[in-house]
Amino acid sequence: MAKKKEEQGAPGSPAWMATFSDLMNLLLCFFVLLFSMSTVDAQKFEEVAASFAQTFSVFTSGATAIGDGMLISNGVSQLNMLDEYINSTGYEAETEQDAEDIVKEAMEVAEAAAMAESEELEEKVSEALAESGLDQMVELDYTSQYVELTLNGALLFDSGSAELKDSASGILSQIGVILERYSGSVIEIEGHTDSVPIHSARYPSNNELSDARALSVFYYLIENTNLDPANIKHSGRGEYVPVADNTTPEGRALNRRVEIKIYNSMSSYQ
Repeated sequence: MAKKKEEQGAPGSPAWMATFSDLMNLLLCFFVLLFSMSTVDAQKFEEVAASFAQTFSVFTSGATAIGDGMLISNGVSQLNMLDEYINSTGYEAETEQDAEDIVKEAMEVAEAAAMAESEELEEKVSEALAESGLDQMVELDYTSQYVELTLNGALLFDSGSAELKDSASGILSQIGVILERYSGSVIEIEGHTDSVPIHSARYPSNNELSDARALSVFYYLIENTNLDPANIKHSGRGEYVPVADNTTPEGRALNRRVEIKIYNSMSSYQ
C-alpha cells in the first residue's frame, strides 16, 4: 500500500504577522512624529490621533487615552521644560541685549538733540552779547543740558566782598535783558571762589562768600528784570569746582567767578 504524502503549508509568513508588522510600523511612525516636534500643540495632536483612528481603525478611543497617558504627558512636559530653558538662557538674553541697545541708541539720539538745542541757544546768546558789547567780558560755553555765561569775579566784586560794584550794574542789566528772552527756562546762578582761605566776621569761609555772591546777583536780577524768581536757582560752590590752577595768581583769578546757566527744554534739571 502506497504511503500517503504529508500536506505542506503555504510558503511565507502567516497572514497575521504581516498585519501585526504593519501595525507596529504605524505605531513607530506615530511616536517618532510625536517626539520629533519641539512643542506639542494639543489641538494638532488630537487631529493627528483622530486621523490615525479614522484611517486605520486604530485606537478608536485613543485620543483621550494617549493624551492622558503617562509616557506622552511626561514627554510633553519635558519638551515644554526644554523650551522654557532655551528661552531663559538664549532667547531672553538676546531680547535683553536688544532692549539695552535700543535704550542706548535712544539716549544717544536724545543727547544729540539736546546738544543741538544748546548749540543753537549758545549762538543766539553769543549774538546778543556781541550786540551789547559784552562779548569780551562774558565767556560762553554749553553742554547738552545748558548754556553757561561766566563772569569774572573782579568785574562784579571787590576782593573778599559780596557787595556788587557800581560798575557791575551796567553789565548785569544787559545780561538781564538777554535772560528775559529765556524767562521760561530754568536759570541757575553759581558763585565760585579760589582756594585762598577767608576768615572774616561776615564770611567765615569761602562757602559763605560764594553763596553770598550768587545771592547778590540773584537779588539784582529779581529787582531789575521781569524774570520769575520761581525759575531761578542760586548756589555757592566755594572753592570746590576750579577751572584753573589755584597755585598761580592767574589761575586763582579765573576761579573767582559767577556762572549763569540757562537750561534748555530737554534738560533733566527742570
